[in-house]
Amino acid sequence: MPGQENANQDGANQDSTNQDSANGHLSTQEFSTLLVEERGDRVVVLLNRPDVRNAIDQQMVDELHAVCAELEKDPKVLIIAGTEGVFASGADIAQLRERRRDDALQGINSTIFVRIAKLPMPVIAALDGYCLGGGAELAYAADFRIGTPAVRIGNPETGLGILAAAGASWRLRELVGEPVAKEILLAGRVLKAEEALAVNLVTELHEAAELMGAAHRLADRIARQDPLAVRITKSVFHAPAEAHPLIDQLAQGILFESQAKFDRMQAFLDKKSDKKKNTDSTTDRTTS
Repeated sequence: MPGQENANQDGANQDSTNQDSANGHLSTQEFSTLLVEERGDRVVVLLNRPDVRNAIDQQMVDELHAVCAELEKDPKVLIIAGTEGVFASGADIAQLRERRRDDALQGINSTIFVRIAKLPMPVIAALDGYCLGGGAELAYAADFRIGTPAVRIGNPETGLGILAAAGASWRLRELVGEPVAKEILLAGRVLKAEEALAVNLVTELHEAAELMGAAHRLADRIARQDPLAVRITKSVFHAPAEAHPLIDQLAQGILFESQAKFDRMQAFLDKKSDKKKNTDSTTDRTTS
């Protein structure tokens, strides 16, 4: 799995705006379970507990909350990946074994995954190796999931006497449909990379050395869109069915008044006009 060095190298060919560190608040914080890189338009977070295959413990949850707090104040695309060939092997079983009813009711993992899903800008999960249990539920909370041929993704919680209570029990059906979701949740099926691709649980597969580069290219495509339009579209997309079409109309009303709408549409019209002029000029020279 690509580590911090690969994350840096993959950004070498980005626009100069993206190359410069934002020097934001995240760059001044210390993390023990995450490697965090902040750029002008994105944040890269690498889950970094390689001795336990990046199992998600309370400290990692707390640190992810700190990342979310900054991204809620200063919205940017978030790329989440793992280190040393593993995304996340699940929740920390040693901690999970000691949790009781009150811990379950607190929703320790589900709360952070919901917060990640609701971040203003899109979240990209770059998956490699094991992506199981809580690690899979973290991936399900992302807007995009890409992976490597080594990905193994699933929810073996029932084999441990519990359920996948941090999002899989409802998100997975939306992502892959009820039959496959039940195979994963009720029969412990773990999908291989090609199987995950076939059911659209991941949308791209890349070799491990190319994974972060692919994640950054996806982030670049998002960055070329109008940020406000992206944020509002994400919110409208996740609105409940009964909110439509009113929420769409209200959101469009906001965007119709934005300066970016006028600037971008004018640029489109100018480009189209220039192209037509060039075509007409070429035609005139050809027929003369």
